[in-house]
Amino acid sequence: MDLTHSLQELKKFITLIHPLAESEWNDFASIWQEGEAKRKTILTAKGETEKTLYFIIEGVQRAYFLTDDDKEATIVFTYPFSFSGVADSFLTQTPSLYFFETLTQSSFLKTSHSKVMELLDRYPNLERFISRATAFALKGALERQVELQTFSAEQKFTALLTRSPHVLKQIPHKYLASYLGMDAATFSKLLSTVRV
Repeated sequence: MDLTHSLQELKKFITLIHPLAESEWNDFASIWQEGEAKRKTILTAKGETEKTLYFIIEGVQRAYFLTDDDKEATIVFTYPFSFSGVADSFLTQTPSLYFFETLTQSSFLKTSHSKVMELLDRYPNLERFISRATAFALKGALERQVELQTFSAEQKFTALLTRSPHVLKQIPHKYLASYLGMDAATFSKLLSTVRV
C-alpha cells in the first residue's frame, strides 16, 4: 500500500463532499496511518465502542447484527473509496450493536476518535465536513429503509444492482440476500430471472 496514493484518494473523497483549506487538509492527513486485515477479520465486535475511523483503500467489509438465535442481518457494505467502521458507535462513543468485519483481504487508512475530535475542536470547517458527510450517510440510510419497507423482493434486487452492479462479483450472495432482507433461495431465483 502506498500512503501517498491512499491520502490522495482520501483528499479526492473529502473534496467532493466539502473542500478543506490546505492547512486543514495537512493536519487532517497527518492523523492517518496505514492498516490491513485478512479476510473474515472482526474489526469491531458487538459491545465494543468504535474507536477507529477507517478509509477503505482495498477490499470489502460489512457491518451486521447478530440475533439471539445467531441469525445475521447485514446492515451495510463498504468498499473503496469510502469511510468505514461502526459509524453510530464512533460518533456517539457508545457500545456497538453490530459487528464490523472484512469480507475480503482489506487495506485502509485508519485514525482514532480522539485525534479526529482534537481536529474538530481546532477547525470548524472540518466539523462542517463531518456534518455534511453524516448528512449524506443519513440520507442513504433513510432511502434504504424505504426500500426495505416498501419495495418488492424484485425491486430491492434491481435497485441494488442498478446502484452497485459490482457487488455480485465481490460479495458472497448469502450476504447480499441478508442485506436485502430475503432468503438465499429468493435471491438465487432473482439472480437467474431478473436482468438489469
